[in-house]
Amino acid sequence: MALAPTVQLRSGARLPLLGLGTWPLKDDEAATTVERAISAGYRLIDTAENYRNEKGVGEGVRRSGVPREELFITTKFNREHHSVDGVRRAFETSADLLGVDYVDLLLVHWPNPGQGRHVEAVQGIAALMDEGLVRAIGTSNYKPSHLQDVIDAGIVPDVNQIQLDPQRPRIVDRAFHDEHGIVTESWSPLGQGSGLLDEPAVRAIAEAHGMTPAQVVLRWHVQQGLVAIPKSSHPERLAQNLDVFDIELSGEEVASLYLLESQEAEIVDSDEFGH
Repeated sequence: MALAPTVQLRSGARLPLLGLGTWPLKDDEAATTVERAISAGYRLIDTAENYRNEKGVGEGVRRSGVPREELFITTKFNREHHSVDGVRRAFETSADLLGVDYVDLLLVHWPNPGQGRHVEAVQGIAALMDEGLVRAIGTSNYKPSHLQDVIDAGIVPDVNQIQLDPQRPRIVDRAFHDEHGIVTESWSPLGQGSGLLDEPAVRAIAEAHGMTPAQVVLRWHVQQGLVAIPKSSHPERLAQNLDVFDIELSGEEVASLYLLESQEAEIVDSDEFGH
């Protein structure tokens, strides 16, 4: 059974380049899907307080029988916990639901900059990492301006998870991440109902390589060092999504997918939205 390659984070932890997203699975479905995914070779499992499925994710982890240290479990917390003490409470609740002693990557789910505590939220994660309760510091949906606030306070996150796919390549954000050694993680990497997988350019590459359209797009992510976390509960698609590390897209094929960038592809504005 082949496992996804990993990328080393600033903290020293190694993050798999492809994992399982679990939104919007409920507890029972999450338990079944996580167990199935781990059996298929997934080692990165992504959940969040707001998904309300951490208990099910933890159950799937236990059912899998794979040792905890071989897995990379990530979760995120909501804005009511954006304080150093609040982050600790959020971690304790999530760890209890997941049934784990530590979390590999803890992320601030949304910056909520109007609340003015997006830096303190990251400082709370850093405090937990100092105690060995968290292995890496994560942000999610932080714009470069939000990240700069955090960097100015003396912390550089290991990972920023953002909405990203060929229609939304987020070049400016990724350049900022690269400049500061922050790994980019893509949520909704397959475009989530945007018609991306039906684009002629995607289908042409799929046909040329004997791949599915989803495999083409996932290969586009991981070939560029982007960590992708697609969600699927279907056994065949789970296996297909992980099977993208033996085929190389040409430079022309990668470039052709960048041509799909669309100004009409909505990107959730994290200055306006958050929970």
